[in-house]
Amino acid sequence: MSAENSLREFILNLPQKPGIYKYFDEEEKIIYIGKAKNLKKRVSSYFTKNHYENHKTKVLVSKIKRIEYVVVETEYDALLLENSLIKQYKPRYNINLKDDKSYPYIKITNERFPRVFPIRNPLNDGTQYFGPYSSVKMMNVMLDLIKELYPLRNCNLNLSEENIRKGKFRLCLEYYIGNCKGPCVGIQSEADYMQNIEQIRFLLKGNLNEVKTHLKNQMREAADSLHFEDAHRFKTHLDIVEKFQAKSTIVPPTISDVEVLSVVSDSNKGFVNYLRVTNGIITRARNLEIKKMLDETDEELLLSAFAEIRSIDNTHAPELILPIKINLEKAAIKITIPQRGDKKMLLDLSLKNAFYYKKERTKASETLDPALRIDRIMETMQEDLRLTEQPRHIECFDNSNFQGKDAVSACVVFKNGKPSKSDYRHFLVKTVEGADDFATMREVIPRRYKRLLEERQSLPQLIVVDGGKGQLSSAVEALKGLELYGKIAILGIAEKLEELYFPEDPIPLFLDKKSETLKIIQQMRDEAHRFGITHHRNRRSKTSLHSELDEIKGVGEKTKSTLLQYFKSVNNLKNAELKEIERQIGVKKAHIIFTHFHG
Repeated sequence: MSAENSLREFILNLPQKPGIYKYFDEEEKIIYIGKAKNLKKRVSSYFTKNHYENHKTKVLVSKIKRIEYVVVETEYDALLLENSLIKQYKPRYNINLKDDKSYPYIKITNERFPRVFPIRNPLNDGTQYFGPYSSVKMMNVMLDLIKELYPLRNCNLNLSEENIRKGKFRLCLEYYIGNCKGPCVGIQSEADYMQNIEQIRFLLKGNLNEVKTHLKNQMREAADSLHFEDAHRFKTHLDIVEKFQAKSTIVPPTISDVEVLSVVSDSNKGFVNYLRVTNGIITRARNLEIKKMLDETDEELLLSAFAEIRSIDNTHAPELILPIKINLEKAAIKITIPQRGDKKMLLDLSLKNAFYYKKERTKASETLDPALRIDRIMETMQEDLRLTEQPRHIECFDNSNFQGKDAVSACVVFKNGKPSKSDYRHFLVKTVEGADDFATMREVIPRRYKRLLEERQSLPQLIVVDGGKGQLSSAVEALKGLELYGKIAILGIAEKLEELYFPEDPIPLFLDKKSETLKIIQQMRDEAHRFGITHHRNRRSKTSLHSELDEIKGVGEKTKSTLLQYFKSVNNLKNAELKEIERQIGVKKAHIIFTHFHG
């Protein structure tokens, strides 16, 4: 039996149960691991669907020589198992999860009189870790709050009961400045110290209401016992916690114990933001950059990110807030897709973070490899302008004249979003009298593209015309005459509102003023205008100079041509020194011209 028939026979006998599947190549190497709600349906789809539109999937299927699978109880179990196996085997065709950085944590040691301090890389050592925190600044705010409320030791002494009883330690400076209550010499009891540690755990878990309740009870007990100084101290601590909660709360405390996931993606990567919220406070935040391997959907990206975060942070919030629905059946998790209200505001915050993370990572990648920026801009322009291909080569036309005379047209060329000045061209309008932009377009467009066709040069993917519907219609008419309409995309840009007009579409397109697509089109329009005006000005100057020289006896065509080529304009010639003119046309003729201008 052939390998292909063997695979088909294997697939027919797959169970219709949740599970994971592994694809092996001819070298017995795992090349892809996937999860499925129904193993038979999911695996079968790879071999029955047409994969010609997705090159990567087509290549993957061609390399599959053997399949293994594992049945699990639920799709949620399959998700977690898939994530674990991907991290273990790192198959070539699976998406790549890349954490954005090493996040800081707060550690509570597992010892007598535990210590609390920051750490970067948590270990599986039996101690408690809280975090990760989205920044060192956020973590330090929490540590400062702990230090102000509950003074703890920061030494690494072995505070065993025996060592303290034998008086092996002395009070240090930390005790005298109020940062420690002296457990090393028995001034602070273990019970009192551990009560503070318990409150610190509540703080780190985001349960500030529990901390406030405890402080209020202590304040009342101290006041009832007439210990007013202690009562005032507890009141001060309560104010500190409430002030911290007011600064930290971005959503109402009624939103308790939820996780938020959002994703912003492009054709190559997904950027996921994760937030953990407890009692209205964001206690954890994380970003993930996910490289797509098989054109994964946003749902697949979110599922992979969810499994990754659960495996790292071991979080188990009962509610998950998402922008779209994902399949987590039987996972005992409530999925909310908010449309309005506080939860929607929280989701929008997560999306904003995902967007800024994408922007940050994209900028960093493009700095290292400028070609990535060009590819992204071309892809964006194709999408914004509804083109069938990327506009790697764009040409823009602008017409100018002086009081209805000396009409010229400028053509500027952009390649990969940048000016290609060696390809710029200007046209002296031959068949149009007066200021008629429409007729000018009908003359210039055929001249430009008839020549490109004759010389077998590459045609642009996009033509931009400076003007509204009228100029665009004239350019379209010219393209139809060359049988190029439909082969080259074309649009017009009207200067008043910077709206874009497309053929056969009465409604203009308005792009965001900050859009890179609009900025490139504006830059082309302005460059065409500058190039055209400069050429027009030079041409008028040369015409003026030629006319003035015609009035001088003894100056022939060769002399006029030499002066035009060197001085460019009448003003330049008038302001020139006699010796400079002599160097160009000789002493005798230079004196004639100098005398004409200066007497």
